Amino acid sequence: MEIRNQTEFLLLGLTEDPTLQPLIFSLFLSMYLVTILGNLLIILAVSSDSHLHTPMYFFLCSLSLNDICFITSTIPKMLLNIQTQDQSITYTGCLSQVCFVIIFAVLENFLLAVMAYDRYVAICHPLSYTTIMNLCLCILLVLTSLSISTVDALFDTLMILRLSFCTVLEIPNFFCELPQIIKLACSDTLIDNILIYVETCIFAGLPLSGIIFSYIHIVSSILRIPSSEGKHKAFSTCGSHLSVVSLFYGTAFGVYINSAVTDSPGKTAVASVMYTVVPPMLNPFIYSLRNRDMKEAMRKLISRIVSLYE
Repeated sequence: MEIRNQTEFLLLGLTEDPTLQPLIFSLFLSMYLVTILGNLLIILAVSSDSHLHTPMYFFLCSLSLNDICFITSTIPKMLLNIQTQDQSITYTGCLSQVCFVIIFAVLENFLLAVMAYDRYVAICHPLSYTTIMNLCLCILLVLTSLSISTVDALFDTLMILRLSFCTVLEIPNFFCELPQIIKLACSDTLIDNILIYVETCIFAGLPLSGIIFSYIHIVSSILRIPSSEGKHKAFSTCGSHLSVVSLFYGTAFGVYINSAVTDSPGKTAVASVMYTVVPPMLNPFIYSLRNRDMKEAMRKLISRIVSLYE
């Protein structure tokens, strides 16, 4: 039996064991709150310190805001389902979740690439940095990235709308993930799967290629610096970004490899946590612990907050 306008899907979550649900709820609520708080502190610290009003920190604020939106597109619905003991999500709600997850996942790729380009200009063309990375270009890069991400997400959503679904609509994950939804379709999905692979190559491959290209030139420029102190200072400005890139793409590739070698729905759901929850949660810690300016700005911000309650 095929259904064109199915009313709802079932999100099976990480496990169906009822004894583990309170633990999962507490764990993911804590991770969600830590992510929101950490990224908000990054945004507030940069906004309150005039020394950090530079392109690098503008992009960092954009990344933090995107991380908040990224994790908010999945975790609150998961927590609500656990709390109400209701696994259902409406057809419209599922499409909306797919759309937002794709927007923020693709935008994360492009923001990381833009941040790599910013470091490339700062290290390879330091004398022209302020001229090239002006405010208009920074805003244009972020808006262009958002526009591309939105168009891609709308295209994927329209792709789902043309599919017919069977009566069993159980998604073995804690959110509506595009590949999982396509697997539930009764209609032919060959073209859809080909399009997904093409999109992945374009919207993940191109930003990653840009990051690699930027760092090849960055490393080449740093190695030409005569003093070891100058080399260390140049590398330190890229350390945090390189760590975030490694975390995001490392977890994403881990999910891809896991889905390719295993058919276990439980393992696929756990792997999905690694790229939708872990990077947004850890990014603020990476930047605040590895960046001296951010640590100082965070210290000042926390001191101001504490003084308000004294």
